[in-house]
Amino acid sequence: MARALFGTDGIRGVAGQPPLDPKTAQAVGGALGRWVIESKQDHQVVIGMDTRESGPWLAAEVAAGLARHHVKVEFAGVTTTPGVAYLAKHGPFAAGVMISASHNPYQDNGIKLIGHAGYKLTDEQEEDLEKEIFSLLDRGSYSAPERLVVNAGLDRTYVDHLAATLTGGLNGLRIVADCANGSASLLAPELFERLGARVHCIHCSPDGRNINLNCGSLHLEVLRAAVLEQKADVGVAFDGDADRALFVARSGKIIDGDAVLFLTGRYLKEQGQLSVDDGHPPMVVATVMSNLGLERALCAHGIGMIRTPVGDKYVLEEMLRRGAVLGGEQSGHIIFHRYATAGDGMLTALRVFEVMRHAGAGLDELTQEIEVYPQRLVNVRIKERKRLEDLPAVTAEIRAAEDSFGDSGRVLVRFSGTEPLARVMVEGPELDRVEAFANRIASSIRSALGSDDANQASH
Repeated sequence: MARALFGTDGIRGVAGQPPLDPKTAQAVGGALGRWVIESKQDHQVVIGMDTRESGPWLAAEVAAGLARHHVKVEFAGVTTTPGVAYLAKHGPFAAGVMISASHNPYQDNGIKLIGHAGYKLTDEQEEDLEKEIFSLLDRGSYSAPERLVVNAGLDRTYVDHLAATLTGGLNGLRIVADCANGSASLLAPELFERLGARVHCIHCSPDGRNINLNCGSLHLEVLRAAVLEQKADVGVAFDGDADRALFVARSGKIIDGDAVLFLTGRYLKEQGQLSVDDGHPPMVVATVMSNLGLERALCAHGIGMIRTPVGDKYVLEEMLRRGAVLGGEQSGHIIFHRYATAGDGMLTALRVFEVMRHAGAGLDELTQEIEVYPQRLVNVRIKERKRLEDLPAVTAEIRAAEDSFGDSGRVLVRFSGTEPLARVMVEGPELDRVEAFANRIASSIRSALGSDDANQASH
């Protein structure tokens, strides 16, 4: 059966409309409840949500579906996605449910399912649940939503865990925190101040509709201005469910996920913590979108870099396969597997602050070794999809670019998994040459696949 509900990050859509309507949300809970009972695990599930106005009723519908199977629900209220993953693993729970659409606008929402091990459910598990969800919908099963009461102790348990990962505190560190009016709005300032930092918080006043609105990790210009105005040591920006974090240095320089992987990877190697054991060389797992400058900077410190397809799911799979302890994406999804089973923005912030404190230096100094290569990304809207090897004009342009750059550049052409787009990424030492090859490859794809509409973005 084709998977019609679950995408790469759970079920997502416009709240109130299929598949995020009340009946489907309750059917998700019903299917999960049956799975919990059949798996003979603890008959409890923890549910958390971000700050969207649709979160409470979606949580209540999922809880109603679970109640049909007499599965008890503990409601964390507003928390982070990695917080739910931590609670699912370390609490008496068979699974966790996070109600969030991450960086999307407030009109959207989503349902993410997390197993007792703290990882997202596998594709096979989601397919089994999907069959049961459709079966429940076909039978018209529906009951009144559950009334949920927040257990504030769940968030305290999670924040206590984060605080315990840092010894020595953050005394005197001046931080600007942009919490995107989302999950981190109360938790991050509390955590940083508890550890001794001086925190200036922006976008920490969620109203149900302002999550991610011109703020957070997708709008770093706001954080940058605040860091400069406050003369802060560092700025950190989260997304709606706080599973990612990006930073701003004292000078206003943007510090992306690649830079975080470099400075934390180098620190962990110095501490002898980057390898699981002597049989594994020190390595960092990144994606095909990570800059060539990161790869070369890591190599200069004896650290290998493994690339995966785009998506934190693929990064985690490769980390588990290779026994790696650090991996992530340019977008700020960073996984410190010693402490967490998922990308965690607040945990990432603590690790970055730890490196700054240990080095006695700011992010400008700690990232100056990375030479960021010019990168151009062009999205080409297509009418049909074909294998690249069946498009000789396209492959010829790709080969020409690769031959021109040699080992000083990269070319990546891939099709989007969710939209009718071909994505062209070219990276190299000179911006003019990078742009020229990116445009030539995009033009050949446009001609071959029958579209004259392109949406172009550059880095």
